[in-house]
Amino acid sequence: MVLETLNPLHYNITSLVPDTMPVATVPILILMCFLFLIWNHEETSSIPGPGYCMGIGPLLSHGRFLWMGVGNACNYYNKTYGEFVRVWIGGEETFIISK
Repeated sequence: MVLETLNPLHYNITSLVPDTMPVATVPILILMCFLFLIWNHEETSSIPGPGYCMGIGPLLSHGRFLWMGVGNACNYYNKTYGEFVRVWIGGEETFIISK
């Protein structure tokens, strides 16, 4: 009898998890999503340039400088955004000023 009570195959695993578990996880997931949105929120800059968008903008602008070279990438951003542009190179915010 003692061996039957200690046998883990004897118990139903679903009876060990309380029924309130799914109800408690929904508010926690909503809170985590809200904190993630607040953490990734950044004030919009008055200087034109590619958006930040949770770190994707800096990766794209840095990749464009690596792929096209400095001169061609600067010309692209000046044609797209104007003569004063904010981009990211190597994770640093960089301003391109040209006329």
